Amino acid sequence: MTIDYATQSQFSDPGRHADWLDGTPADFAALRPIVDGLVFHFWGNGNPADHGFEAARLPEIDLRYAEAILGRLRELNPVLEAPRPPTEKVLGCCRDFTLLYVTMLRHHGIPARARVGFGDYMIPGWRMDHVVAEVWDGARWRLVETQSFADEIVDPLDVPRDRFLVGRDAWRAVRSGGLDPDTFVVSPDLDAPHLRGLAFVRDHIALDIAALNKHEMVLWDIWGSMSLETTVSAADAARADELAALDPDDTAAMARAFAADDLRVPPVIRSISPTTGVLANVPL
Repeated sequence: MTIDYATQSQFSDPGRHADWLDGTPADFAALRPIVDGLVFHFWGNGNPADHGFEAARLPEIDLRYAEAILGRLRELNPVLEAPRPPTEKVLGCCRDFTLLYVTMLRHHGIPARARVGFGDYMIPGWRMDHVVAEVWDGARWRLVETQSFADEIVDPLDVPRDRFLVGRDAWRAVRSGGLDPDTFVVSPDLDAPHLRGLAFVRDHIALDIAALNKHEMVLWDIWGSMSLETTVSAADAARADELAALDPDDTAAMARAFAADDLRVPPVIRSISPTTGVLANVPL
């Protein structure tokens, strides 16, 4: 089985807003600054309220489909590439920057996929959970940072793979003892034990394999063997070792792995939104 990364997924499909993307450039470098101007990171860019966002807009953070995100952006400003003040951007996070970027690339038939893992270029000494794009340039897959905050630190159009560790590589690094699992976090100052450490790294394998199977999930989604537990059993660690040994470019192996009960995304998942902190059932 092959996975066609040049076509849309149910999550990246722009739907009725496909026409809005027709005038965008069919070039991965030129698309990046467009996407960078569309999303206001709900904590990375500061407190939304301090930038004019009303509390009623916080649910934008949970939008999961590109069609819905593009629709909201179109309501806020009907000109896609216009300079936008903060309140004309959609509230979101790294996953949303990347999803929109992947949507635009696939709209032009350029193979692209989301990758979920950890970057070390946000706060020195920490590897923070993050989503970047991976783009096929005709010869190889290159990691692309869709946000401009890191432009002076890494090459955003070719992020070194030791600066951004995809799920499998993060797991292998901590299992080998090469990196401290306690440095893998959402944010160093966030007091939430389930959002750091070994179990947190393990769950990023599932998120990344889902993305490789064109299920670009929200980072706070939970399904299969994922949980809010802070420890990893011997059996779960062995399973993670097995998954981390798979080649992400072996699409048949990725598809087989994703078909297993502990990884397959069901019709209803659980999600714990940062807007509420409540674990809720969410139909897809």
